[in-house]
Amino acid sequence: MTIALGIPTLAGKRASPGPRPDGATELRDSWGRVATDLRISLTDRCNLRCTYCMPAEGLPFAPSDQLMQADEIARLAAVAVRDLGVRQVRFTGGEPLLRKDLVDVIARVAALGPRPEISLTTNAIGLASRAQALADAGLDRINVSLDTVHAATFLAVTRRPFLARVLDGIDAAARAGLTPIKINAVLLRGVNDDQAVELLEWCLARGHQLRFIEQMPLDADHSWERDTMVTAAEIRASLDESFALVPTTTPRDGAPAELFDVYSGGEVRGQVGIIASVTESFCSDCRRTRLTSEGAVRSCLFSHAEVDLLGPLRAGASDSTLAELWREAMWAKPSGHGLDAGSFATDSFVQPERTMSAIGG
Repeated sequence: MTIALGIPTLAGKRASPGPRPDGATELRDSWGRVATDLRISLTDRCNLRCTYCMPAEGLPFAPSDQLMQADEIARLAAVAVRDLGVRQVRFTGGEPLLRKDLVDVIARVAALGPRPEISLTTNAIGLASRAQALADAGLDRINVSLDTVHAATFLAVTRRPFLARVLDGIDAAARAGLTPIKINAVLLRGVNDDQAVELLEWCLARGHQLRFIEQMPLDADHSWERDTMVTAAEIRASLDESFALVPTTTPRDGAPAELFDVYSGGEVRGQVGIIASVTESFCSDCRRTRLTSEGAVRSCLFSHAEVDLLGPLRAGASDSTLAELWREAMWAKPSGHGLDAGSFATDSFVQPERTMSAIGG
């Protein structure tokens, strides 16, 4: 039997967060949370067309001159680490491996002091030939998006026949020491929701940590429906048929995934995580801040507001000015995303115009 602990969400909604206290240096919001985890999107482009993210024909992509360049990424990362207390930097997309200067970007951030933990969220296409160079540049570990290990299902979900390339990339990352490798999977009803046990077995056998993520309303087609989403409770019930899941004793410490030790045959074989963004939201302990590929701060994945940093940077703004703009953006962060009707009964959720590929995960 599985017991879900979750994290309670902050209650309440207010029209304005009020003035930010003088002297605060970290990325503190008006609800008392402090962001120490920075997600930087490097591009809105992707070489897959996952059904829960992009339409088959793709999306209009931002012109290259509107994207942050390597030196601009490094400068904003330096402001975050040196002046704002960020300790973890994760590069996302779109697909970050599509950036030809990715090794250079990672090397620049790895040279910062204090050095942050550096990770990458990728679909692993093309990773096989670049994993060692990325590790040598300073990348610590990777998260790989992989919803199935069946070629036919992979094609149905991603609209591309690239499963073998993804698996080769994961193997190369393991050889390069980019561990622990975390596999991110979204279960879609009637597509791969019957493969949860098999996917977990595949990860356990290879020493990877699987994390199931509830499908979120960030798709370009706006076809997400709460009633058809595979919930965390359903995922746990499915896994309980083959494994015993016991909540870990390690503090969650702001992580989005609730972790479980996986028992089989009376022995612990590894861990599995469940990110229940919709049904068991963890907004009250959110410690993330985001930069889009165009250099805008998003205080929440589901935010409708962004604060531009790239424009002021290119106009000659000082690091202290950029830091202050960033602090103000995070001070206005809402209490929660409004998806959990039970905890946010006064909120009215409206899906952001931007998709996950444009925001960065």
